[in-house]
Formats: sequence, C-alpha cells, structure tokens
Amino acid sequence: MNIMKKMGAFIASLFLVLSISVTSSLADGHGKTILFSIKGPGSGNPFWASVEKGAKEEAKKLGVKLVLIAPPQEGDVQAQINQVEDQLAKGVDAMALAPGDPNAFGPIVDDAIKSGVPVVFVDTNGINDGVTFIGTNNKNGAELAAKFICDKTAKGSDVAILTGIESQSTALLRRDGAIKGFKDCGLNIVATQTAEWDTAKARSVTESILVKNPNIKAIFGSNDNMALGAIQALKDAGMKDVTVVGFDATPDAAKSILAGDMTATIAQFSYNMGAYGVKYALALAKGEKIDANIDTGTQLVTTKNANDFK
Repeated sequence: MNIMKKMGAFIASLFLVLSISVTSSLADGHGKTILFSIKGPGSGNPFWASVEKGAKEEAKKLGVKLVLIAPPQEGDVQAQINQVEDQLAKGVDAMALAPGDPNAFGPIVDDAIKSGVPVVFVDTNGINDGVTFIGTNNKNGAELAAKFICDKTAKGSDVAILTGIESQSTALLRRDGAIKGFKDCGLNIVATQTAEWDTAKARSVTESILVKNPNIKAIFGSNDNMALGAIQALKDAGMKDVTVVGFDATPDAAKSILAGDMTATIAQFSYNMGAYGVKYALALAKGEKIDANIDTGTQLVTTKNANDFK
C-alpha cells in the first residue's frame, strides 16, 4: 500500500513538473501563430523555396504555428494583398512580410500594427516607420558584384544592368549599388533596364541591348534568373567572353558557374531570411525589442566555392 502511495505521489509530482515544463514552453512560443507572406511561390524558384524551408524549420524548432502564404506568381501584388488581409482577419500573433509592393502594403501594415499584430519586413523593406527589416544589404551586395566585374574588365568598357521590379526597394538598391560600383571604376553603363526578375524577359531585354551595344563586355543581373536569361541571349548571339554576374546564388546559378557560363553571383542567405523572419516576429509577439535592421549576409560566389551552393 505504501508502495502504491509512493508511486502515486511520484506520478503526481512528475505530472506537475511536466505541466510546468509545458507552461514554460508555451511562454517561449508554443501557441503563437506567425503569418509569413512571401512574394512568390517556392515551387520553381529556389530563392523562395529556401526562404520557406528556413521559416518552416525555425517554426518547428520554436514550436509556433506557421501560416505560410504566397501568391500564384511573383508580382501578383493584389493576390498577395488579398491573402494577407484574409489571414489577418482570421487572427495571428505576428506577421513576417516580404512585400510585393511596399507602397500598396503600407496601409495594411499600419492597420495590422494598430490592431496589435507586430510586423517585420523580410527581403524587401517597406515604407512604414519603426518596422524592422530582415534581409540582405542589397546595395552593398551589388557593389560587391560591380567591384568583381571592374577587376575583370578594362576601364571604359561597355556594361549593362538588368533590374528587378522597380517598385521594390530590393531592385532599386541593387541597381543603385551596381551603378555606383561601375561609375567608381570607370566603366561605361550603356543600359539599365528592368526584366522584372524573370528569365524569359531578361533574355528578350538582353537581345535588344546587344543589338544596340555589340561591344558589351559585362552584364549584371540583379538576380540569378535574369543573369541566366542574359546568358541565353549571349549564346544566341554567338557572343563569348562577356562577364555575367547574378545575385542570389541559386543552385541553377552555381551549376552555371561550374559549367563556365555565369561568371559569378552574390549569395544572399535566403534560408536565414525565413528563419529570422519567424524568430524575430515571435520575439515581437512576446513583447521583446529587436534591432531596426537585421542583416542576413552576402558572399561572392565563383568557381572557387560554387560547389557549396549547388
């Protein structure tokens, strides 16, 4: 009988310890719902696929419920807005947002914050004051790409820049960084045109640039998709020995570098964007303070280290 009482007391104390442990876990993040809205689907886009992976793995580690949403295609801002408004209406504790159009999302972010839902921006900064940005220092990354091109290209040579969707700060910062880098080393920028992050559009835009500028020596694509499109156009034109540098270090870009087509790319750590987005959105939901800017890092990728990014 004494043994049974002791066992009962032990089980009761164990249950109490477990209850305290569960309560502590809940305070650390369990039970919180984090909305994470990205600009495009991970399917077919290695960058967003990596963001998704980082967000999902961090959410699992922290024990939070993750609602991950994306429009059918990157650039469909209205679809992204509709998705975000729908989920906010259902109720979430915090939101990580990669805004397809920062201006369009401005009022939505303000309303979310007023209603008690803290927000962090991921990948692309927004227009709202006091909201933390988590992502790459895009201007510095583009300047790094430009410096690499400068070191390989004779002063005064013709170069071109392919830009992303120009309503997005990411596109503008990469464009401005490349322009500064090229001007600083004396290269001649013959074209700065948008291809909206798209491979097919970049191929078409590059074809037009090459017709007008047959002596071009280098092209900076503000993402790898556009750099790969530029490479296709150069091959179609039979042009060799043109330096092409991208941005993102996707597996396709790494393979292209190793194959001798793309010259280099800039790695931004998209997995960190997803993971940090969840981590710091949760911190805000718990009432913690976080830095205004959280840099997820950049790195030059060439044949020396491209295997690390395949």
